[in-house]
Amino acid sequence: MSENDHFASSKKEFDKTVLVTGGAGFIGSHVVISLVEKYPNWHIINLDKLDYCSSLKNLASVEQRANYTFTQGDVCSPYFINHLFATQNIDIVFHFAALTHVENSFRCPAEFMRVNVDGTRVLLNAARDSGVQRFIHVSTDEVYGDSTGRAFDELCPRRPTNPYSVSKATAECAALSYWKKHELPVIVTRSNNVYGPHQYVEKVIPRFISLLQQNKKCTIQGSGLQSRHFLYVDDVTEAFLTVMEKGTLGEIYNIGTTCERAVTQLARELIQTVQGLSLDADVDGWMEFVEDRPCQDLRYPLIFDKIQGLGWRPRVSWEEGVRKTIDWYMHNPHYWLDPEALEQSSPPLPEHKHSNCSIHQQLEISSIDQRSGVSSHLTE
Repeated sequence: MSENDHFASSKKEFDKTVLVTGGAGFIGSHVVISLVEKYPNWHIINLDKLDYCSSLKNLASVEQRANYTFTQGDVCSPYFINHLFATQNIDIVFHFAALTHVENSFRCPAEFMRVNVDGTRVLLNAARDSGVQRFIHVSTDEVYGDSTGRAFDELCPRRPTNPYSVSKATAECAALSYWKKHELPVIVTRSNNVYGPHQYVEKVIPRFISLLQQNKKCTIQGSGLQSRHFLYVDDVTEAFLTVMEKGTLGEIYNIGTTCERAVTQLARELIQTVQGLSLDADVDGWMEFVEDRPCQDLRYPLIFDKIQGLGWRPRVSWEEGVRKTIDWYMHNPHYWLDPEALEQSSPPLPEHKHSNCSIHQQLEISSIDQRSGVSSHLTE
């Protein structure tokens, strides 16, 4: 039996096919693993460009599973995406692929609009033409802007304040327009900050832990009084599966938590744990205040009664989640901090390229057509 025949015959054994974009990134990889393990009769396709903050090491536990396939590709390529939808009979889409680092968005806002908005439109068009059953568009609490008082429910207006959140607000508007105009079965999620093992070191919790591992100070932007609500990655993964199974089409779901920490408080807790310090004077010596970024939002409180009505609640306490996270980084100090990753910690964003499929992408399309396991293109 040829590889093409093997792929065709094995596909028939699966009840559903799920496409996860950005599935080699932090949150996407956890969702992929959960889907592969929870639904052995479903075919899970992981599509990722393998940018600087994603890694196939995140998927090591499932890379040999029969119901898992990885393919490398770009959501901004219509040829690639259209061929993928035309050949794989995709039933459900989780759209995680995005540029997410706020500091980078100020440096290159056009690239954030291209990837986060144009890439979403490419996927929406392909999904509309193929007749998917669910299109779960992953957005962010940052589309609301900040609030010092009232918490945001799903009906609050969008007031994004930085190029990243503007691109995410625009993308979710596009997604919801496909529900209204084309009845594409879209569901939008907006979550608080997520943390846990495997997160790239540009985000605040792994950045602080990694700095402390190198005996460097935690660098805090501005006053440090800005706060964030933190969800452990296992909880948010369960929230996405809950929305997939029980969510109402055309709706928006906040995925929130009451666990809030000011950045200075967060730094103190991590310093105390990682460095084993208790005296305030000793802790203060491990903090360094640096210039603030433009438009620093103070906080993003969410009302998340709607998703709780589906039966979901965050279950991992802050103490347990932080302990698991610190333990993981302590046992994996070089996971991201190898020479290549260090060079890419503030990578130049790519220039705009034509959307025609390259030779490399054509090889990727051929690869996914020919197997039911992991793509042969595993370089990062």
